[in-house]
Amino acid sequence: MRKRAAVLCGAAAVVAATLTAAPVEAAPVPSGPAPATPAPAAKLDWKSCGTTDHPTLQCASLKVPLDHDNPRGQLITLALTRVPHTAKTSQGPLLVNPGGPGGSGLSLAGFVASTLPKDVAAQYDVIGFDPRGVGRSTPSLDCKPGYFDPVRPDSVPATEAIERANLTRVKSFAKACGEKYAKLLPYIDTVSAVRDMDAIRAAVGSRQLNYFGYSYGTYLGAVYAKLYPERVRRLVLDSIVDPTGVWYDDNLSQDLAFNDRHRALMAWIAKYDATYHLGTDPERIEAKWYAMRAALAKKPADGKVGASELEDTFLPGGYYNGYWPYLAEAFAAYVNTKNADPLVEAYENFAAVDASGDNGFSVYSAVQCRDAAWPRDWEQWRADNWATYEKAPFMTWNNAWYNAACAFWPQRSLRPVNVANGKLPPVLLFQATNDAATPYEGGALTHALLRGSSLVVEEGGGNHGITLSGNACLDKHLAAYLKDGTVPRSGGPVDAVCAALPDPKPLTSKVAAPSAHGSTLHGLLGFRG
Repeated sequence: MRKRAAVLCGAAAVVAATLTAAPVEAAPVPSGPAPATPAPAAKLDWKSCGTTDHPTLQCASLKVPLDHDNPRGQLITLALTRVPHTAKTSQGPLLVNPGGPGGSGLSLAGFVASTLPKDVAAQYDVIGFDPRGVGRSTPSLDCKPGYFDPVRPDSVPATEAIERANLTRVKSFAKACGEKYAKLLPYIDTVSAVRDMDAIRAAVGSRQLNYFGYSYGTYLGAVYAKLYPERVRRLVLDSIVDPTGVWYDDNLSQDLAFNDRHRALMAWIAKYDATYHLGTDPERIEAKWYAMRAALAKKPADGKVGASELEDTFLPGGYYNGYWPYLAEAFAAYVNTKNADPLVEAYENFAAVDASGDNGFSVYSAVQCRDAAWPRDWEQWRADNWATYEKAPFMTWNNAWYNAACAFWPQRSLRPVNVANGKLPPVLLFQATNDAATPYEGGALTHALLRGSSLVVEEGGGNHGITLSGNACLDKHLAAYLKDGTVPRSGGPVDAVCAALPDPKPLTSKVAAPSAHGSTLHGLLGFRG
């Protein structure tokens, strides 16, 4: 942990400078007291929508202003789910969010309520929601249906023609969003979503909010805490966004971390040469992967999986190692027997984008492009991404094109919220040391920015989203905090350390498959956020 302690010491220096500087707030947020949320006209009308797995699940909808500064203007509708408390005494609402931006939270409520210890879950109304623009909330965004249909141009712009093809594609997406949703885009942003969260709190009649967010949901939670510190009762942030890098710098940092996780997969495959027959040298296995990529760029598998789709298929392995055995089998079949069927199946299972994915990406783009400034000069994107690609070729250009619509976005960008906060009750943070989607440094910095928070680290862990995923040590801290507010305190830069779970075994092994909770959680969290 010495290296991580050094990171935290650096973070402390950053927060000291931050706390003495003038706060930076997003444009829609008025100065002074927290923005008021209009009282709802009526209580939420919860109706049963139970499933086999979650029989007590309830559903409701809530109308909120499109523009919270104009509460008598246009209204939009948020879709909500709830698993109500069963204990005699309730600790109030526990609002949960899976990340994104653009992730649906409706299914997360049932998962969290059923996966927490029963005596803890029983004390909360666990509430999930589709943020504005997402899923069953209305209106929902879909800027350009079929935007990810295969086969896309090669992500690596090795020629001017390839770069032009990718630029044409992202410009057309930005243009389509601007034309289709000109009146909505100014209000699809993190601060507006946070004000929606406070409207949910008001609608359920609670003075304070308990909140549990993963990934981008950690940024939502930190911004909520900044705007409404007196309304925070409990705050759990798992796999934490670096709030000082939103969003251009954070994406470049991701590229380096995802390259490391991809190499961890190569090393894992080398360990099981008896199963995959790809060799025992991780570097040579990685070379075979890039040879596979080059072959697919020339001849996509089944007319579906080209170079960019291959990257999409292997990206989930950077989020969750439970997918490694499936990816390794597909890789081995293609290289060893020229059988592309498992690769096509992996693409369809892990990477193919349906209408829900189109919606999620539209909201992702709208939020990130609106939240903070992006370079508008493509020359800067080209220079930064080629420099990063030299160090981290796996996902750099794929990630660049995923976000590049922001270079041409039709709306002006806001200034991000400074989340530094010394007004909160104890906050509990969880971070894996080798997380790729939200690298460790973001968790360390947030720990410094949220004065009095406690940081629990999963040492050696590389998954994104680590609580309620099978690690009993992490879940013990989560349960204690939600039960009575107990947080670990060490007096050092990290308050508690839990060992990571072992990596999975190949599918042919008789050893049990990856944690059922882990695979369920990561299916709910999705990718890219």
